[in-house]
Order: sequence, then structure tokens, then C-alpha cells
Amino acid sequence: MFKFISFGSGSCGNCYYLFSENGGFLIDVGVGTRMLKKYFGDFGLKLQNGFEAILVTHDHADHIKSVGSLSKKFDIPVYATKIVHEGMDRNYSMKCKLPHSHRRYIEKGEVFEIGDFKIKAIGVPHDSSDNVGYFVEKDGVSFCLLTDVGHITDEMKFIINNVDYLVIEANYDMQMLENGPYPRYLKDRIQCGTGHLGNDICARTLAEFHGERLKHVWLCHLSEENNRPELARKSVEQALFNVGVNIGSELQLDVLKRKQPTGIFSLE
Repeated sequence: MFKFISFGSGSCGNCYYLFSENGGFLIDVGVGTRMLKKYFGDFGLKLQNGFEAILVTHDHADHIKSVGSLSKKFDIPVYATKIVHEGMDRNYSMKCKLPHSHRRYIEKGEVFEIGDFKIKAIGVPHDSSDNVGYFVEKDGVSFCLLTDVGHITDEMKFIINNVDYLVIEANYDMQMLENGPYPRYLKDRIQCGTGHLGNDICARTLAEFHGERLKHVWLCHLSEENNRPELARKSVEQALFNVGVNIGSELQLDVLKRKQPTGIFSLE
């Protein structure tokens, strides 16, 4: 068994925590270190010695803002692809850069270990320098995080069909995006296939490719301007109901908050 907390999921800052009694790791640190310390304390956890590594999905500011400072403060290694590390070096929003001694280079598709967790990086299409999701296994239980998803790949379909716990992006409602204040070029960028995943595609994907193992889905990275939690949830819930899956009795569904932590979820 291991546990999961989201400390924030959206353009203001993303940070996720997976841990067990033997240690844990963060995925992305786009929230401030002071706020993260407060969040840990609110759960009766200590930020210092609370994690052994930081994993980075991609080099956009809302995912990496505090990666360097947190890594330096606690002498923590940072795992990312070579291209993501290079992107973090160039990104002005990550003011504290990583020394080479703290860098760990990973390859998509290759399994690496942090404590008793086995982890594999999965390619995710997005208009960053590079982007990965993370598939995590411990004691036969599997978890996958897929955020900033331009479009669904065959590898993602396979994982959705075979994973126990899934965090997946539902960034925008199509009608809200089209009728909203964004300029045309930004609307096009969001839905171009290397931008973000909309509620409708997320819902159709889960309805078509969910597997019997799937126990809990969290919808992540909702847009503040172009989505609402109730719209994202309704889209997915209806699509799954249409294929005979009842939310609550057969599958748990939650929407991650943009600026607030969740509770602690036990994954077993």
C-alpha cells in the first residue's frame, strides 16, 4: 500500500506526493516551498526527510517553479529526461538552478527505482521541450499520472486499460473555451494536439479504454477560465455510465482542486 496527495493541480502550480512508510517522492513542484511546508504540516508530515526525490514531467513554470530551491534546500535529486533538464536550465521562472550533482537523467520506457517504488516515464505530447507521465508500481499496486496531454497515444490507452489508480487531465470544456475570453491563437494552441486535453476527449477515452482493475480516477489540471469541476465530472461520469460503469459503486471519481490540497488517499 502507498498513499497519494495532490497539493495543487492547475496553471497556478502543480505538485503531487506519493509516499509509504518507507519514504516517498514529489512529482513536479510548481507551488512555493513555504506553502508546501505548511501543507505537509497540516497533514502531520514533515517536509524535511519526507521525500527522497523530485520527478519532473516537463519544464513549464507551473510545474517547476520551486524544483531547484527545494532540491538545494534538502539535497534532493531531481529525475527528468535530458531535454527537460535542459529546458529547466533555460526557464527564467526556476530561479535556483540545479547543480549537476542533483540531476538524474531518465529515459522514456525504462524502469528506475526510488526506494521500494518502481517507476517508468511515459511520453506525453505537449508543447513543452519534452513531457512525460509517470507509471508507478509498489507491491502489485499501480498508479499513473498523465497531465498536460495534447492527445491520447496508444501507450496511454494501454495504461488506462491496465492501471489501478489514474490521474488524468481534463483541462477545458469546449463550449466554455470557444465562448471565452482567450484570443483565437490561444484557443487553437490549447486544442491543437500538443496543448491540453478537453473534458470530452478525456471522457471518451476513459469510457472506451478503462480496464477492470481501475479503482479511482482523479481529473487534474482544470482551467480556471475554461472549465468547472462539475462540468468535468459530469462529462466523465455520463460517458462511463453510458458504457455501464456506475461512479461510486464501481469506480471512484474525484476532481483535483487547483489551489488546495486533497485529503490523503490510500492506494491498495
